[in-house]
Amino acid sequence: MFENIIKTLKSNKGEILELWMKNQLASSVITEDLMTNQELRKQSEELVNALVNNLNENSINDSQSPDFDQLTELLGGISISRARQGFSPRETGSFILSLKEALLEILKKENSNVNEVFEESLKLSRLLDNFTILTFETFIKGREELIMRQTDEITDISTPVIKVWDGILALPIIGTLDSARTQVVMENLLQEIVKTGSGIAILDISGVPTVDSLVAQNLLKAVSATRLMGADCIISGIRPEIAQTIVHLGIDLSQVITKATLASALQYAFKSLRLEVRKTALEAAGVTNQ
Repeated sequence: MFENIIKTLKSNKGEILELWMKNQLASSVITEDLMTNQELRKQSEELVNALVNNLNENSINDSQSPDFDQLTELLGGISISRARQGFSPRETGSFILSLKEALLEILKKENSNVNEVFEESLKLSRLLDNFTILTFETFIKGREELIMRQTDEITDISTPVIKVWDGILALPIIGTLDSARTQVVMENLLQEIVKTGSGIAILDISGVPTVDSLVAQNLLKAVSATRLMGADCIISGIRPEIAQTIVHLGIDLSQVITKATLASALQYAFKSLRLEVRKTALEAAGVTNQ
């Protein structure tokens, strides 16, 4: 029934490619700084060949046909790479939609029978629409994986454990402290305690915007885990508004060493380790080396 459409498309592969390229380059959503025209032509040519060469009476009715395995693999790779390169969903979707426009234009040009063109166009549109959906699904999956990886990287960067002195570690926390991030904080801190043999750990929450009951409970978990490793834990960065919130929530931090600033926490840590930091005589007199 659809021998004409298959024959028409296979005999006009070159024209389909050129028309498709023209449609893509004329589109305002093409981002030239993300992909060169040469790369775009290579991808387009591979997809045209994978589609047209595998069209037959059975596959034209089934986008999941094994005949389209190569096409599906190509679309998946392109969608994933575009998600990682920073293409927008609109740019990725228009990639296949512009191919459909080229295919339908070829059918209309090569067949003068209105009824046949309508039937052929309807069948081909359904097939390309399914490939468009596949492209979007794969693109979204790739974007989600990218976001998750970036989130993990940001979490690692935002929870650095710093050795400020022999036996003293500091972990400045910036942003919200949820359950997932608390787990990362505890893992990083405990690993550094074991690695350095430190006896004091300072959790500085100056960069935490608000402290609610959940954040407070997560802090207590971190303190308890630190103590189990044989280290003392100091919480610094207790601002007046945070102190009021903790009291209002009825959270008991009486068993936890708290300080208003990181400097105060360091002073306490030095005192606990019987260390003394003082200015030399020259510095006290205001004399510096030139």
